[in-house]
Amino acid sequence: MIPKSFDYNTLEDKIYQNWLKSKCFQPKPGKQNDTFTIMMPPPNATGTLHLGHASMLAIQDIIIRFKRMSGYETLWLPGTDHAAIATQDKVENLQFQKTGKNRHDFGREKFLQLVDEFVKQSQETIVKQTKKMGASCDWDQTKFTLDPELQDAVTEMFIRMYNDGLIYRGDRVINWDPKMQTTVADDEVEYKEEYTNFYYFQFGPVVIGTSRPETKFLDDTIVVHPEDQRYKHLIGKEFTHEWINGEITSKVIADESIDMELGTGAMTISPAHSFIDYEIAQKNDLKYERIIDLEGKILSSASKECAGMTIKEARKKVVEILKEKDLVTDIQNNYYHKVAVNYRGGGIIEPQLMEQWFIDVNKTVVDWKDQKMSLKQVMQDVVRSNDIEILPNSQENVYFNWIDKLQDWCISRQIWYGHRIPAWFKDGEVKVQIDSPGEGWKQDPDTLDTWFSSGMWTFSTLGWPNQTEMLKKFHPTDVLETGYDILFFWVARMILMTTYATGQIPFKTVYLHGLVRDKNGDKMSKSKGNGIDPLEVIQKYGTDAVRLSLVMGTRPGQDVRLFEEKIASYRNFVTKIWNSTRFALMNLDFDKIDKEEIDPTKLSEADKWILHETQEMIQTQTELLNQYRLSEAGTKIYDFLWNDFCSWYLEISKKNLNNKVLYLALSDILKMLHPFVPFVTEELWKLLGHKEMLMLEEWPEMNKNLLFPKEKEQIDNLKKTITAIRSVMADFDVSKDSHITIQHKSQTVIETNQDVIKHMAKVKTLELTNDFKHIPKTITQVVTPEITILLHLDQNIDLEAEKEKLSLEASNLNNFIISLEKKLSNKNYTEKAPEHIVEETRQNLETSQKKLTKINQRLKALSE
Repeated sequence: MIPKSFDYNTLEDKIYQNWLKSKCFQPKPGKQNDTFTIMMPPPNATGTLHLGHASMLAIQDIIIRFKRMSGYETLWLPGTDHAAIATQDKVENLQFQKTGKNRHDFGREKFLQLVDEFVKQSQETIVKQTKKMGASCDWDQTKFTLDPELQDAVTEMFIRMYNDGLIYRGDRVINWDPKMQTTVADDEVEYKEEYTNFYYFQFGPVVIGTSRPETKFLDDTIVVHPEDQRYKHLIGKEFTHEWINGEITSKVIADESIDMELGTGAMTISPAHSFIDYEIAQKNDLKYERIIDLEGKILSSASKECAGMTIKEARKKVVEILKEKDLVTDIQNNYYHKVAVNYRGGGIIEPQLMEQWFIDVNKTVVDWKDQKMSLKQVMQDVVRSNDIEILPNSQENVYFNWIDKLQDWCISRQIWYGHRIPAWFKDGEVKVQIDSPGEGWKQDPDTLDTWFSSGMWTFSTLGWPNQTEMLKKFHPTDVLETGYDILFFWVARMILMTTYATGQIPFKTVYLHGLVRDKNGDKMSKSKGNGIDPLEVIQKYGTDAVRLSLVMGTRPGQDVRLFEEKIASYRNFVTKIWNSTRFALMNLDFDKIDKEEIDPTKLSEADKWILHETQEMIQTQTELLNQYRLSEAGTKIYDFLWNDFCSWYLEISKKNLNNKVLYLALSDILKMLHPFVPFVTEELWKLLGHKEMLMLEEWPEMNKNLLFPKEKEQIDNLKKTITAIRSVMADFDVSKDSHITIQHKSQTVIETNQDVIKHMAKVKTLELTNDFKHIPKTITQVVTPEITILLHLDQNIDLEAEKEKLSLEASNLNNFIISLEKKLSNKNYTEKAPEHIVEETRQNLETSQKKLTKINQRLKALSE
């Protein structure tokens, strides 16, 4: 007995466990004699599965299932990232809420034990949730960025880069987060809009503008653009004048980086607290003096009067001091600018001049394509030369905009959790090595930027620096699928690290998915209350439906809108798959299937049509999936099952089903559906009597012997005829008891399927004729040059009353169309009105014009 519905809440876990027991996810050689590798972007070990992860898992699983069925030896390697800053911050906050202690109260060793305990629990949760999405990854290969072997790889990488002169320790301005007390990478900085005051101060011979008076205590250099006519006469001169701490001597220099339109075009610089000022100071050999300490407070060396004040307190005090000295010339309110914050914790970034560890991205020591290049040049070359393709291609411009401006990468972090830097200090000497050089040497307390280790993900997980069989077989990987929002965070870092360490690209294709948004296109958040928990909707609608809703209707790099109605509609599709297969199962004679052969002479036109369409769909699906056009592939197989197979073939052949054809077509359809909806198709495959699991079946290949172009054209004409009848009846709102005449030439498919036409078009009276003469009081619609349908109007209607009603409606509609056309011809309207309003007007015009055409057609028919 076949169940009436797919019980996903019971069957999905059971099916997944069967896959695991059967070792279906492990790499196995296939007919392609080639490998295909995806490294799962490791979720942070801090939390739970969210919709971004769910989208990522659905996309990657579709790709890997297709490649596995296509005969590749596939590896989809899962894992988690220690996410150092985020994880340490979360555990410290949890412990403070629980015990009132911070990490310093626990001490480094005890605190890291607490972090490890938290991470272990999080990892277990993440694994369970990933499995709920149907992810067919090789769990035996699971990796964690702090696994001992990966830690060894990170240490080896650091030492190699240091010995090659690519890693150095030096003073540079970096992003400092006073809240979390650590450095932050450039690409981990977010910018939040803020309105503040903009101050104008008299500084010697010029007026300067700034939004940060608290950094100006020690400024003594005025910088102007060399072409600025207002200040050319001052360049190179020195001036003695009053300033915050008393009388100073300042000088004027020129630099082309100055924006003449910003403020007054003249500025002073604070090199220790600004990236731009630091670059200017470097070029002009100026001094660097710190104003603000690591706690975000004013140093006594900068100001005795303001020492210990916070930035906000000092800003207010500086303005008071300068007002007393009559040096404030203007204060503008509501000055718009963007404030840099740490996206991990929200702390305001304070640029600081600090001694840190850096990777030199401009030093030409890397061997690449038989020449020496810098890391930056390699990162540019691999994309520009198409060694790596980024999907969508539009993201390549975004990539280059960032890489071309890439600065040396600060890789040291002042936190405890993470990869400890293998550097040792003693009496001003530094040694970089794994173990302590001896007595009195102290290891650097800092850890490495998380992206340093995750940048090694494609090769460290396969055994590097050892030349393992896994590394030889599965690297470079084939696809990196991740969100476009971490193109800089992770993708670029992986290219940098992998090309240097292995001499290979990390992946051949980068597939960037978009963000998951709500029904209105807004970003989901807890505060808005518009978020969706993937596990909740999986329980309510099933995993297959959730997977489809995350993939269908979106392209690489495009945000996807998700809402319950959408998920529910795809649950209905899963039900359609179940019901159509159930219907087939109830009509199949399994005892005959293996014995039967396809005999074209015994096939109906509909049988040949569905076999032909199935073969073409196999070719289409194969091409689209190989090109990673997943949404397009999903939409086509969705339409094929719902429309071609169910709505047309089963309906046309309901009374004359061919056992073998039904079985072959359905089997191929289930195979093509499997990457998208693995659970329901796997269960139906078993009900079809197969002993092998569907996910291990071979992807279907197009069989040219099952192509029947003549019958395809015939059934297509039949479909067009039925669709046209339905359309004209709906357009003219006529009774289902209508009389239809079909005029046709040499279309036997029309002759032999009269009952099908009447049934599927819901027509009471059907008349066929080979005579293409005009028939009065009918509405004509041409289907093809050989087929025309005529809808006979009701003979009992009051012709004059109906004509009068239609004429009035046509007149009103015509006036409305004229008004819309006039509005759209007005440039003031089309250029100044909101875009969605103008588009709505265009749509109204198009709809009205179509409606008027139908009214005129009906009027013409009534007048004959």
